Amino acid sequence: MENHKIRIGITQGDINGVGYEVILKTFSDPLMFDLCTPIIYGSPKVAAYHRKSLDLQTSFSIINSAHEASNDRLSVLNCSNDEAKVEYAKPDPEAGRAALEALERAVADYREGLIDVIVTAPINKHSIQSEGFAFSGHTEYIQEKLGAGHESLMILMKNDLRVALVTTHLPIKDVAAAITKERIVEKIAIFNQSLKRDFDIQAPRIAVLALNPHAGDEGLIGDEEQTIIIPAIQEMTEKGVLCYGPYAADGFMGSGNFSHFDGVLAMYHDQGLAPFKALAMDDGVNFTAGLPVVRTSPAHGTAYDIAGKGLANEESFRQAIYTAIDVYRNRERDKEAHANPLRKQYYEKRDDSDKLKLDAVDDE
Repeated sequence: MENHKIRIGITQGDINGVGYEVILKTFSDPLMFDLCTPIIYGSPKVAAYHRKSLDLQTSFSIINSAHEASNDRLSVLNCSNDEAKVEYAKPDPEAGRAALEALERAVADYREGLIDVIVTAPINKHSIQSEGFAFSGHTEYIQEKLGAGHESLMILMKNDLRVALVTTHLPIKDVAAAITKERIVEKIAIFNQSLKRDFDIQAPRIAVLALNPHAGDEGLIGDEEQTIIIPAIQEMTEKGVLCYGPYAADGFMGSGNFSHFDGVLAMYHDQGLAPFKALAMDDGVNFTAGLPVVRTSPAHGTAYDIAGKGLANEESFRQAIYTAIDVYRNRERDKEAHANPLRKQYYEKRDDSDKLKLDAVDDE
């Protein structure tokens, strides 16, 4: 398993943003091909345009099927017969359509077992909206298409800093109503399982942030902490999960308290992502936990303000590749470890004793 070269399906994202720039910069390093077989789902003509306009030297092969991908070279799989036109920094429905075509092909190939993981370049969430994409982001789309009924959890991470979200792409006016005990319990459970299986942390510690300023000041500034969040934490604690809080969100990151935990669960998008990106904008990774598929992306967006200028930092995308590889390998190790559990060799309960004794006689 350690020697298996992981096949990474990379979706091109919005062709008018920095997606191709960070992809091509990442794979200008030949050492990357020792780790994985990368396949860009997109357009060879668009890739060539970005390479030329940005004066990049990264070479790639053009393929029509993932079967054709070379192990030691970047491949671009043509996902559309139309010639999409690149117009840097312009929100464009045609660019959105091209992004969706690439995403759909990658999802189809994943279902066929042709790629192992998916890494998505940033999309413009407005431009991509269509009959085929009525979602608020990649996370929701991936859950619908590849979740197999599982609930996803968005985790933004850099090294040992992992910030997960109870709610994701919701208007602020809708957040409080979406914060329920059941949802928090569900997200803590997914987070705990992901920290164990995806990151190989045996007894993860999870910090849970409050919803209201000053953690509600004992009900003075909202009662969600008392009526929803604390009961959820108590329920999960009784189940053996090491979760603590709720902590006032305003000073939690700045004080360094996050360093005492393996994960931080925020109540809503900007509560978690604003401080995270202040600390890790250049090399943070967005990981979709809780689903059968391993999917990551860089923590930044399309970055229209610098698109086409050659200024994009590829480190976040590179870390997204590394994270996808690490999580995939951790899941494979976890799968192997639990594939053939040892037969129980002790009498745990009196009710088991007769059966175990009979089994022992049969074994003789």
